[in-house]
Amino acid sequence: MINGRMCDDVLTDIYVDKDKLPYERKRYIEAIEQYITRFGDDDVWIYSAPGRSEIGGNHTDHQHGEVLAASINHDAIAVAKKLDDQVVRIVSDGYNNLIAIHLDDLDKKDKEEGSTQALIRGVLAKTKENGHTIGGFQAYITSDVLIGAGLSSSAAFETLIGTILSYMYNQGNISAIEIAMIGQYAENVYFGKPCGLMDQMACSVGSLVHINFENPQKPEVERVEFDLDVHGYSLCITDTKGSHADLTPDYAAIPMEMKQAAACFGKEVLGEVSKKEILSNLSKIRAEAGDRAALRALHFICENERVQKEVDALKKDNFSEFLLLVKKSGDSSFKYLQNVFTCHDVSHQNVSVALAVSEILLEDKGVCRVHGGGFAGTIQAFVPNELVEHYKTGMEEVFGSGACDVLKIRKYGGIKVI
Repeated sequence: MINGRMCDDVLTDIYVDKDKLPYERKRYIEAIEQYITRFGDDDVWIYSAPGRSEIGGNHTDHQHGEVLAASINHDAIAVAKKLDDQVVRIVSDGYNNLIAIHLDDLDKKDKEEGSTQALIRGVLAKTKENGHTIGGFQAYITSDVLIGAGLSSSAAFETLIGTILSYMYNQGNISAIEIAMIGQYAENVYFGKPCGLMDQMACSVGSLVHINFENPQKPEVERVEFDLDVHGYSLCITDTKGSHADLTPDYAAIPMEMKQAAACFGKEVLGEVSKKEILSNLSKIRAEAGDRAALRALHFICENERVQKEVDALKKDNFSEFLLLVKKSGDSSFKYLQNVFTCHDVSHQNVSVALAVSEILLEDKGVCRVHGGGFAGTIQAFVPNELVEHYKTGMEEVFGSGACDVLKIRKYGGIKVI
């Protein structure tokens, strides 16, 4: 079936890029073969959950602001079979060890923090706690959502497990939003990593998703339909190969300084402070929290407004306005948020170099911005399809073969494929 024309149509619908059809077909066949090797020849289902890319709202979520994120055509896929046994058995690509989670033992285990087992156990526990049916299954999982590339590999994995449980035991009736919140719980509580909800929501919902975190316990979520391919553009993510070592203080300083700015108004986060208040009291923020905190507060209030403007531009199909806003987001991150390089090591500025080279390669035909947390890691560029090869070649001359990944925005979140 994987070699059939019908399957090609299904894969093209999911992954958008026809040039990658042979790759995806081969990947699915190999996943099935690996399942058979480990579990035997069974009747199976195949599930998929995508990675994500942050489009707008750089460092706004932790201040109860707004974000815009997209599902991408890299994903985690599972070849899975329902079991009568009360156990979940999973083998992941690249790891020979079988993970077994017994359904009568779903309490958090401190020794599992930071492990795949913790994510699986956490998703199972929260799904059950929410009143849904859980049951046994066995699965072989493979993923091309790169770890450490800012594309949310863990969120894709959590969404995949939640999607399997939804379709296998609940007729597909667990909503994409609830699956995302279950995944966030698993990552926060069982895995032990504090994270917002943006990653899981973008992976689970599909297409573009606009999230307002004004009430973080009940975020407002809006799916935004958008076909990047119709406009003749691709989304390129370049790994600048910068080291994340010793950057924790730089990352932590951003929410800390934003909260210091908010504290000038007796508030906990900047989402509770108006633009007018910040502009009218900039001298107070500078005096009490410092100039960088003031600049980061200015970034937040403008970036938050920019997210809504991006959504409005997409709804009106005003793609040129959308690109201009993406560029403004990147400029604000560089100048005011200041998360493009660490001031503790100015001799290494990989992200700055990547942005400079991007602007030279693209001229005025595309836009680029820092992607995600910043300081090291990846940049994002919207590139006209006719310039993709030129752009990719130029970026990889600087950052090495395979550094630039050409992506499409896919319309599906977590789904049952076959």
